[in-house]
Amino acid sequence: MTNAPAITSLFEPARLGALHLPNRLVMAPMTRNRAAADGVPLPIMDTYYAQRASAGLIVAEAATPNAVGQTYPNITAIHNDAHVAGWRRVTDAVHAAGGRPMFLQLQHGGRVGHPDTSGLTPLAPSPVPLPETIFTPGGHQEAVVPREMTTDDIRATIADFAAAARNALDAGFAGVEVHSANGYLLHQFLARNTNRRTDAYGGPASGRVRFVAETVRAVADAIGPERVGVRISPHSTVNGIEEGDTEHIYPALIEALADIGPAYVHIVRAEPDDPVFREIRTTWSGTLIANPHLPGAAIPADGGLHQATRLLAEGADLIALGRPFLANPDLVHRLRTGAPLNPIRDAYLMYVGGETGYTDYPTLTVGS
Repeated sequence: MTNAPAITSLFEPARLGALHLPNRLVMAPMTRNRAAADGVPLPIMDTYYAQRASAGLIVAEAATPNAVGQTYPNITAIHNDAHVAGWRRVTDAVHAAGGRPMFLQLQHGGRVGHPDTSGLTPLAPSPVPLPETIFTPGGHQEAVVPREMTTDDIRATIADFAAAARNALDAGFAGVEVHSANGYLLHQFLARNTNRRTDAYGGPASGRVRFVAETVRAVADAIGPERVGVRISPHSTVNGIEEGDTEHIYPALIEALADIGPAYVHIVRAEPDDPVFREIRTTWSGTLIANPHLPGAAIPADGGLHQATRLLAEGADLIALGRPFLANPDLVHRLRTGAPLNPIRDAYLMYVGGETGYTDYPTLTVGS
């Protein structure tokens, strides 16, 4: 069964600051664990991203800004020259395939980490461990209690994010996305259950957004605000997060970000009827990227077009898709023409390495 051809503004050119995008479809950042143990992107990643070069914008998977921020084995990093060289191969491959700009997501795992993976005790806003096991080189293990970050740790981490952003530009990226979602370090500062601090970085929402705002400001100062995006996930409970006062956190955060002026805000699992989404769209005057909530493991028959169209109607500027891009390297063409989509092979999403479920998804033949 094929999808009806979609006539939608998704396929119209768009702008992101000074960047010209050929369409409004963004390839969302998705961890795939295909880097070397030291965080250097492997050559297979060149192929994977080049296959998906038709996206209007690619936000490459999470790269850690320092060693202690590593989450899982074989995650990419961007804090030394070898990392920069590995990512430069990726961006060169995408540009050679006709791709437009790429952003690199910067992610610090916070308590989502393990000494058997990074060699270091994880850092977090408070000594509250992850309430579930975590994948390590030896398999799933119980999480460890993270060390509460000192003020010096906070300053050093912010400086590492800024340095990582400069490295990303050296690697050929047009900008970076600061990951403040999905239960990782910056999100841990936002949430009540993981941030029990009583200093200036804790307490009310105005204090809990401070670390995120200072990180984004440092990154913006390092490479220019027009090269910086911020990813958020209101209501998310991933990685044991309980925000507690979502309706207060995000207005405070958006107000702080407005003073900095990053290029975009990227909302994970956005719902057009969600009051928090509507408030963000009303108060945020910059570009809004919406990642639609597509429930279930399978890709919807329409690839998410219905939800994407609803979000555009509610004010989203760009639409980020994840799983549909995983299984369909030529997703833009398939959605534009109503061609059938490849189903996703979820057994090969992470941890397995190699080509299967990564670079071996078929594309349509010419004229199909």
